[in-house]
Amino acid sequence: MAVGFQPSQETSLGLKTLLSKAFHSEDDLQPSNVPERLVWWSIICTYPIWLFGGLYVVGSVLCWLLLGCLLIKILARMDHPEENEEISISPVIWLWIIGMIVMEVALIAGHVNFNLGTGAIIKSTVGWAKGWAALALYPLAGALPIRSSIITRAICIVGLHTLLIMPFLMLTPNLGLPEVLYVSPLRAVGGPGNEFFDVPLYEIDGSTGDLRWRLFAPWGPALGFVGNINFMICLLEKDRKWKLLGIAGSIVMCFVCKSRLAQLCIILIPSVTFVVSRLRKPVMLISLGVVSYLGGIFATSILTAVNDYWEGFKGARAGSTRVRFALKRIAFHRWETEAPIWGHGVVEGGPHLVEYMAIGSHHTWAGVLFVKGIVGFFAIAVPMLATGVDLLRRAASPHYQLGTAGLGIIILLFMYTFGENLEILVYLFWPGMVIMGMALQEKKGTTVPDLQPVS
Repeated sequence: MAVGFQPSQETSLGLKTLLSKAFHSEDDLQPSNVPERLVWWSIICTYPIWLFGGLYVVGSVLCWLLLGCLLIKILARMDHPEENEEISISPVIWLWIIGMIVMEVALIAGHVNFNLGTGAIIKSTVGWAKGWAALALYPLAGALPIRSSIITRAICIVGLHTLLIMPFLMLTPNLGLPEVLYVSPLRAVGGPGNEFFDVPLYEIDGSTGDLRWRLFAPWGPALGFVGNINFMICLLEKDRKWKLLGIAGSIVMCFVCKSRLAQLCIILIPSVTFVVSRLRKPVMLISLGVVSYLGGIFATSILTAVNDYWEGFKGARAGSTRVRFALKRIAFHRWETEAPIWGHGVVEGGPHLVEYMAIGSHHTWAGVLFVKGIVGFFAIAVPMLATGVDLLRRAASPHYQLGTAGLGIIILLFMYTFGENLEILVYLFWPGMVIMGMALQEKKGTTVPDLQPVS
């Protein structure tokens, strides 16, 4: 009779003890109020929620739940001011709120101008509530009593999950498994497309034939975007083990997706924020002076190298680059000649030249101008500019602990406006928006940003 190996109780306890020691943190960080629990579980359950195809639903609804929490706290403050701390909202966050309301006004005006009907207005307004509105509501959630350490630890846990799941996913092409395992029934709630609700194991790049992975994102570059946002958040983690795991998981996301922009940003953005956060230090100023002097001497060689890199960047996936540039040109031309003020109200399918992709996709600025006109353009440009200026000031000051991370996030948002539509992907990178909101809300002179919140 064959006897299989059965681990003893001592062996099982030993394994549990080993794992506990490996991932134990002295601070025993846990959420302590409703907003923190909502954020914590929404992040650390990223992969389980993905398996049910529910990330788009969770990311679209969570911002409104957090708004409800904020309204409850404001009402409680009004009724019992002596028992509840005062809630103040940064003027920059108010710009985001006003800007996204203007987006809805532009949306309605565009629909009316092109006689798209009441049904289309209602459908587009639901889309606005899940996308553009979320760009304002998640930073607004930074006014809630949520510790930044809750978000950083949760993101690091997602990084660990990524490291655990990737070896299996990298084997799936050799196991004869399909590219997409299934599409979740939650697709019935509506959304941009099946890719927002499916569970992919891997995918084959249509232009190069290379294998790439998008995990829980709708396409590869979107995963790179999330990986970069997560990387900036993980830099805030205080526990060294979790920090390394989070950073490693974020870097893996940026490279398995085979996104050129993701791999550029993972090096460029942390370097920029590192320099900005140390501008007041004499060593950094002297170093910048030396670099500037050498840059002047070797300017011709540097410009040639940059130009060669840019040409190689565009040529790495020439087909994708051609489609993106064509989509941008069509969107700009039709905006300027057909609907310069309020836009067209909705995206439209493109011609064969752009492989029938929607006009206004793959580029935030082109999309905003085409759909919502110059009004929509300023509705997003003004809050982003104000956020960048404010966070640049905060990152350069030693009195703000979250300024550097916030600056990195807004720079990432700006860079990805040229390759993605932010409003479509906010359901994925919303933790970065909450951290950005916290950075905008942070009081000067704070030395310990993660004080225990009031339950």
